[in-house]
Amino acid sequence: MTNTARRPAQGPAKLMAAFAAPALLGGALLMGAAAPALAQTSADAAFKATTFNLSAFGETRVAPDMATITLGVQTEAPTAGEALKANGARMNQAMAALKKAGIAERDIQTSNLNLNAQYAYEQNQPPKLTGYQASNQVTITVRDLAKLGATVDAAVGAGANTVNGISFGLVNPQAAEDAARLEAVKALQAKAELYGRATGYKAVRLVNLSEGGGYTPPSAPMPVFAMAKREMADSTSISAGELKVRVDVSAVYEAAR
Repeated sequence: MTNTARRPAQGPAKLMAAFAAPALLGGALLMGAAAPALAQTSADAAFKATTFNLSAFGETRVAPDMATITLGVQTEAPTAGEALKANGARMNQAMAALKKAGIAERDIQTSNLNLNAQYAYEQNQPPKLTGYQASNQVTITVRDLAKLGATVDAAVGAGANTVNGISFGLVNPQAAEDAARLEAVKALQAKAELYGRATGYKAVRLVNLSEGGGYTPPSAPMPVFAMAKREMADSTSISAGELKVRVDVSAVYEAAR
């Protein structure tokens, strides 16, 4: 009797699997292709939207309420030690005068200290050392502008012989910045309305708003020849003027007819 081994009926199962795999793969491909399609649709919608991309600025002017001024002492002597010693003595006198004039110690900061050799130059001769020059500078903050001129005079009278520059600023610029922001937004809205009338479109929604600029303490060097001040009876006259605070804004508006 002949035994005939039967093979499992795997043909249909394999065939179904063979068809199923491409089907699943095709589904994945379709899903993968759907994401770029959706992104493209969103991009097309954004591209088709009408927008106004505008910028404007606002300014406000305000009187300063503080000033910074740089002054110091410059001395010369045959040796480096003598130059530094003389400089230190005169700078101590100037610092004491500043504090007596009402400048707080926290508002006095050393900003420069130098010691340089001095040479004499003659034609066809090597440089000849003639001595040393020491300089020490401090930057002071004056919070009462009514005393600014008198403060400078006090320091000069006590030994300071260099005044390099002065700048004015605001202790707290927040209020001035906020006023400039309001002016900037008003200018931005007026510009959006103007473009709407010119194009037949109307800004219907603010999409984005960004800010730039703001208060920056100005630097306005004003040289003063301090050595001459000792012989002047009147107090040094300094005008503070006004500061300009500017804020820049830009925005994107969605527009429609």
